[in-house]
Amino acid sequence: MAKPRVVLPGDIVDTHTHSGSDDESTMDVDAESRVLRLGPGLAQINDSVRATAAGICHSKDETQFWVTSNKRRYVAAEGEPVIGVVVARHAEGYRVDIGSAHDALLPLLAFEGATKRNRPDLALGTTVYARVSVANSLMDPEIECYNANTGKAEGYGELSEGYAIKCSLGLARRLFSSNAPVLVALGASVPMEIAVGLNGRVWINTETPATTVLVANAIKNSEFLDAKQCRQMVKELLEKK
Repeated sequence: MAKPRVVLPGDIVDTHTHSGSDDESTMDVDAESRVLRLGPGLAQINDSVRATAAGICHSKDETQFWVTSNKRRYVAAEGEPVIGVVVARHAEGYRVDIGSAHDALLPLLAFEGATKRNRPDLALGTTVYARVSVANSLMDPEIECYNANTGKAEGYGELSEGYAIKCSLGLARRLFSSNAPVLVALGASVPMEIAVGLNGRVWINTETPATTVLVANAIKNSEFLDAKQCRQMVKELLEKK
């Protein structure tokens, strides 16, 4: 993976591209026998790929490029995990608040093993962990509580217990990393379950309410700390418990 760098709107990220797609968020680009996939914050303009938002540009295997930034409001992107709250129900499914400009649609059959006769019955206020399956500027986002490629839930679905907190979008993306310092430090001492939504929500489930509060405070306090400071902060919280 190339070293991340700061970009501003209009900056050129890659100039040797050619594309036949008009979808800026998931554009497939043929370039020198490569297929480049552009994520949020990037778009092809004429013969170059340029940043459309200020933030940190990341790349993976020189084929995937995306920009992360600490926005105030979540913008749904296909494939991203989110935590939402059911706010309405209709004939085709549920309306779910995921913190974006528009509620997301969760179809009744978008669950593992769901059929027309066997469908989940979610009450208003239910918290769900889902994956964005459709995201574009022409329609409301759509989410699903299973992996459509395998047909399995793979962790998605109703979050019946625990407690959900809100955090900045930037912190949520850092927590989603497998080696997030605060989660590594907490995991070494505290039994817990964590689900991170890239829409700035984190679901926490522990053995006691007091432990849940400790984990929530540690996560919120970690936003501007490095790995060493995170370990020290978690240690101090555990000593005061």
